Amino acid sequence: MPNGKLEKLLILAFADSKKAESGGLKEADDSFEALINPESYTLDYKLKFSDSGQGQGTSGTQLKYEYTEPEEISFEFLFDNTGIIDGQARPHIADDLKKFKQVVFEYKGDAHEPRHLKLVWGENSIFKGRATEVSVTYKMFNPDGSPIRAVARVKFKSSIEELKRAAKENRQSADLTHVRKIVAGDTLPMLCYTVYGDPAYYPQVAATNRLDNFRQLVPGTNIVFPPVDTNAGRP
Repeated sequence: MPNGKLEKLLILAFADSKKAESGGLKEADDSFEALINPESYTLDYKLKFSDSGQGQGTSGTQLKYEYTEPEEISFEFLFDNTGIIDGQARPHIADDLKKFKQVVFEYKGDAHEPRHLKLVWGENSIFKGRATEVSVTYKMFNPDGSPIRAVARVKFKSSIEELKRAAKENRQSADLTHVRKIVAGDTLPMLCYTVYGDPAYYPQVAATNRLDNFRQLVPGTNIVFPPVDTNAGRP
């Protein structure tokens, strides 16, 4: 439960993705605490489709789902050395920015890649992934030109391993029922290959849908693809 204490947004850095999955501040290799918490953040979700061509008798191309792209999140981080915000005036923001870059996207020679990151706000783990874009806008300057205020805009991309992402999508799960609308040019073996990864399941699908002639599919009708055990071999 909330304890009333103002919790600052933390970026935790881990050399290993498994540690990032379950680790906290104590397990992190390094961390960065936001000067102030963001007013907002943006989550982006994208689906990848391929153009399967224009179906016979249709006026447009058919989009075929391929996969769901990793989620992305965008944050802004403020850097300020005036002391107005935290009461701790500093000569410049160079050290704060250096620490930020070190945590977020510094290349680690031993791992041959930047570290895995976890965004944590209080007791909530907001996001796990990698920083893919960083831009810094300098806002205020000392008389000598050294910056005293800046805003860093960062985009993080989820780094869920491919096997986990495939399991999450579960496109060929044996416990799911799929329903597809027939378009011109579809064949039952082809659709079975798309759903199950094997065209040989078409007799079972034909029986489920009581198709007298599976070679003549009517565009616009729905075909039910029942759960099958794709690991048990062909029926």
